[in-house]
Amino acid sequence: MSFDEEYFKSEDFREILESYETSMNQGESPFMDVDDLVDIADYYNWKGYGEQADEAIEHALELYPDATLPNVYRARQALMDGNYEEARSFCQSIANREDPDYHYLVAEIMIAEGRIDEADNYLKAYGTTVDDDEREDFIRDCANLFVDYDVSSKAYEWMAKSKDDDSDDFKELAARTLFSMGKYKDSERLFNELIDRHPYSKHYWNALASAQLMNEDPSAAVTSSEYAIAIDPNDPDALFSKANGLLKLGNYPEALKYYQRYAEKEPDDELAQLNEAVCHVNMGQTTEAIEHLQKAARLCPADSVYLPQIYQELALCYSSRKEPEAALQVLDKTEALECDHIDMLVIRGHILMENYRNEEAEEAFSKAIELSDYAPGVMLRIIISLFDNHYTEDCYEMFLKFFDLIGQCYPDFHDGYAYMALCCYETARVKEFLHYLRLAVQHNPQEAQLVLSNLFPQGTKVSDYVSYVERKITNEKS
Repeated sequence: MSFDEEYFKSEDFREILESYETSMNQGESPFMDVDDLVDIADYYNWKGYGEQADEAIEHALELYPDATLPNVYRARQALMDGNYEEARSFCQSIANREDPDYHYLVAEIMIAEGRIDEADNYLKAYGTTVDDDEREDFIRDCANLFVDYDVSSKAYEWMAKSKDDDSDDFKELAARTLFSMGKYKDSERLFNELIDRHPYSKHYWNALASAQLMNEDPSAAVTSSEYAIAIDPNDPDALFSKANGLLKLGNYPEALKYYQRYAEKEPDDELAQLNEAVCHVNMGQTTEAIEHLQKAARLCPADSVYLPQIYQELALCYSSRKEPEAALQVLDKTEALECDHIDMLVIRGHILMENYRNEEAEEAFSKAIELSDYAPGVMLRIIISLFDNHYTEDCYEMFLKFFDLIGQCYPDFHDGYAYMALCCYETARVKEFLHYLRLAVQHNPQEAQLVLSNLFPQGTKVSDYVSYVERKITNEKS
């Protein structure tokens, strides 16, 4: 949801807000224009004050039960909760059926229910009634609806109907659409253009940081987040983005600090607890990691997309403490969830192997390979498990067979080179280490950084890994 930050900072709005808050603090029921009450609710949401926002909307509905905007507001809340019947009920409460926001809400309910083409046709039909001077705003609003629900192809189709529009709203819409289409570099470029116009917009800095993170540029994302934090030191999105960037950079102590600051603002966010746990795991603090994972599991709704990962991380923590039964008991909980059950079989095999139950581990691995129809990604994760469990020579031999197989059957599969390079490094196979390092840097630099960064001085670019090793070998020979 976008907010009009400039209006919220204006003297006009400050007077309206002050009048409202003065009345509420005195226990009075302020009589105000419905649009002003909705603006106040939007302001509170922008500041992260959800309860106050709901209070302002409820007051608006008491005064104007059939008004458009407060009913739209509550309907969208219902849609976020997946309560389509309640959303329709609020929609039906709207008296003015000629209001554009009524029609947008009708279409939004269709989109939320997955009736994409029906919503598209509804908007096209409504568009025939829109005046020419409102056409651009209508197109932008329709595209925004589809972007909000990640229906990027439809959003792009609607944007293509627009004439040249250099407005901030249209540029932001284009950036969000490109982001949802996976075109992160193009999205980043547009957000930079918006920041050139509005350098003190934390909203744009946060959006830029998200695009940079998705574009595998965590250093830039951290910098962008720092600008947002400078504008608002307590902004949860900025704190979270900086923590995510630091996590990707492997700076776990600093990442943990920013996740903790974020959690102070958003104590019920299970993802923050999960990421705090990941930091503790990488810092060798298993007990602390388990505490955060258990808290994350308690916070999770039953349908949380993060629950499988929470159980997986918790199982691995118990396994590392040589508590296999506790680990397997937690992992069993994923069987009733929507997740990659083949991947969970691989995790099960890893836990069993880590606790010296190799026959059971082999059985789990074999089942995972069979169920995946010998998918290379599954085989690779099993080989990595061997390496993690210190079967280094076995890992090396399996990698040789693996690369021979994928070379014949999966020529476009480029994962695993960095792990093989690390395996060769651990077994002092210098020439092979350099060979697989070159392949890793060339074909999968993200994996190379993730797996091999600890072998190089902090801040070394992936593109410099090979030359660094070559220089080191030359110096050792001379």
